[in-house]
Amino acid sequence: MIVRLLLLIVLPILAWYAAKSISQKYSLTARQNRYLFLTTAVLLLIVLLIMLGRLPVQWLLAPLGAAGAFLLRMLPAALRLLPFWQMLGSRISTASASASQNQTSTLRTEYLEMELVHGSGELDGNILRGEFIGRRLSSLGKEELLRLHAECRVDADSCQVLEAYLDRGHSGWRSNAQHNEESAGGGANTEITMNRQLALEILGLSEGASREDIIRAHRKLMQKFHPDRGGSDYFSKKINAAKDLLLNG
Repeated sequence: MIVRLLLLIVLPILAWYAAKSISQKYSLTARQNRYLFLTTAVLLLIVLLIMLGRLPVQWLLAPLGAAGAFLLRMLPAALRLLPFWQMLGSRISTASASASQNQTSTLRTEYLEMELVHGSGELDGNILRGEFIGRRLSSLGKEELLRLHAECRVDADSCQVLEAYLDRGHSGWRSNAQHNEESAGGGANTEITMNRQLALEILGLSEGASREDIIRAHRKLMQKFHPDRGGSDYFSKKINAAKDLLLNG
């Protein structure tokens, strides 16, 4: 009797720790965590009912035996179809990986339309105003980028976006920019007002995205653009602001 009582106390604790350990090890999403804990709870309930004598073991063994017999009968057919399923799974995995690599986020400012490629972490954009209108940032040389930077000083967001791009691809640009001190204090004080459409574009999502989609997209972008990983404070702030608005707005 004492042993049974101890098991009734210990088993739920062990099951909870096991589920928590699996969740942390594999970084499960909120939805996956719900499924994991629900499955753990159901299995625990079955074990406890068997221990208390409320659920005959035969009740559990009968369907398991029937399922085993069915699987043994279907095994030859399953083995014949195995190459087909492997090929199908490989194609689905390849297509999914390709879609993830090509997913992009967009951030528009007065002078620039920036694109952030999730898979590679590549940052590039189109120039919307000024001397280099219609060109890609990647097509400009260092001196041309510095001239564009001088033009962008009138818009705080454009200036900060371009500085983040220069920091990633032209590490020594600040020492060669004579107007650096002016750009630090001479820009506009206003920044882009975050709204739902802009937040979706920044995270690379479409309307109707779930909470799990938002968290997943935010985590993926922060892995690429966090300041500690060579990103910029500006982009990390925008990515965080987009997530906060979509989750709490």
